[in-house]
Formats: sequence, structure tokens, C-alpha cells
Amino acid sequence: MISNVFKKYVVLGILFVFPIVIYLFFASGINNFAKLPVLAENLPEISSWTSLRGDIVQFKDRITIIGFWGSDIENKKGDAFNLNQKIYKRFYQFKDFQFVFFVEDGCQEEIKNILSELQEGVGTDMVKWNFIFGPSNEIKAFFESFNSDVTLSPQRSTSTVFIVDRSLKLRGRDDDEDVGTLFGYDASSVAELNNKMTDDVKVILAEYRLALKKNNSRREK
Repeated sequence: MISNVFKKYVVLGILFVFPIVIYLFFASGINNFAKLPVLAENLPEISSWTSLRGDIVQFKDRITIIGFWGSDIENKKGDAFNLNQKIYKRFYQFKDFQFVFFVEDGCQEEIKNILSELQEGVGTDMVKWNFIFGPSNEIKAFFESFNSDVTLSPQRSTSTVFIVDRSLKLRGRDDDEDVGTLFGYDASSVAELNNKMTDDVKVILAEYRLALKKNNSRREK
């Protein structure tokens, strides 16, 4: 029979060794966690576009959620509310996180109204909601640089939003269980924002934090 003393050491071993093994397992995996796949590279910069506030908006060194509203502003109120509640409110305090929406020139007043409605309705600081304006053909041309399977409406609009990283690369999924390659996320679907986009934004921000830690450690050396 197994002695009580032996049993005691086995239990103590499990209590003290097992947590250490688990810690080492996860610690060793920090540099090997799943990254969000790159689906398109060398996207055009947007700093030359006219913004609502008159300041310069750019992709470089930012984590950007991109939307295309074109001239279909009224029908995007629901999308805006979903994005604000499920994505923006969770992540907007991250320093280099931003929203950028492509809107057809001439819709500035409509955008001001929708921003005002959102601000009053949800009480969120909308400082990182950026709107850039251009002609219909330029919005279409920029959208096509993504080479995605998403299509724009005749109003140059879609409910799909996209993630672009700090190096002007489109990020998404290449093994999505529903569609295979997931270029963007349906802002009209609360379920998709909850179940897919939230997780993917967390991954891209985790990548960014890890890169910052590596850069800081190199400088300290």
C-alpha cells in the first residue's frame, strides 16, 4: 500500500509544481500567439484627404477601423451605434486607436448631425471618430485597393468595416469558420461584432503592445 507520507508528497508536488508548469507554458507562448493574418499590403495613405475637423488623419502608426459610408449617411446610424457600443467604447482609450470613415464630399452637415446624435445618445467621447471626404470615384478607388470580396453600393457605402494596422496592412481572418477569408466585419450584426471583431481587435492590440515591449527592451540594452 502507498504510505501516507508518499501521498502527502504527491499532493504537495501537484499543488506547487503544477502552477509553475502552467505559468511556464503560457510564458513561453507569449511570442508565439496567433497573429491576425495580413490580407493586403501597401494600402494608400490618407493624409491628403479633407477631414471633418480640418486636421491631418493618417494610417501610419495607428490601429484603424475603417468604414465606407459614401453618401448613404442616414442608413448608417444603426451601424454607428453598434460600433460605438461594441468596439469603440472598449478600445478608444488605447492611445493609437482610431475610427476613419470615407464619406462623399458634400455630406459634412449630415455627419455633424449624426456625431451630435451619438454624443448625446451614448455619452461617449467621439474624439477618435474621424471622417474624411472625397469624390465618389476616389472613394471607390481606395476601397478597391483592399482587393476584398466585399462590394460597395451605388452610394459608395457598405456595412462592412475593416482593420488596418500601423504599417498600412489590411488585417483579417484567412480561416474563418463561416466564410474562409474574412476581410471585414458586418457592423449591422451585433453578433459578428461581439463574436469576431472584438477578439480580432484584441489580437491586433496585443501585437502592438508586444512590439512596444520588444522595442523598449532593446533600447534599455
